[in-house]
Amino acid sequence: MSQIQDMKKEYSKMVEELSPKSNLLRDSARAFWVGGLICAIGQLITNIIKSFGYNHDEASMLTTIILVFLGIILTGLDIYDSLGKYAGAGTVVPITGFANSIVSPAIEYKKEGYVFGVGAKMFTIAGPVLVYGTIASVAVGIVHYFFK
Repeated sequence: MSQIQDMKKEYSKMVEELSPKSNLLRDSARAFWVGGLICAIGQLITNIIKSFGYNHDEASMLTTIILVFLGIILTGLDIYDSLGKYAGAGTVVPITGFANSIVSPAIEYKKEGYVFGVGAKMFTIAGPVLVYGTIASVAVGIVHYFFK
């Protein structure tokens, strides 16, 4: 029994030594400014679209489409993943991060074919978000309907 405990301690020590050390202040600052920059770009796109005479709802819809498209393009060019390594959670801004979470597995599993690769693996990361987001929105809709 002592030998197993010694092995566990040795393994824990090895994991601690090999785990990357993070600088919380630096990582938080990077996430803050990159996430803020993505949001500022989204606001800039909205303002530009509104300047063409679109109302707020139309401008918001078009901004969402543009940001998803940019997230997909930047993921395909391997820029978004590099940015993610630099900024961490700052790139998980809902729209672009969601696009990245769908496109990354699709690119990774493309070599396995379009059905068993792309089709089967595309939602491995985003799937739970879609399922629980749909369930939560239905629950909120029901509560809103009955308790207006």
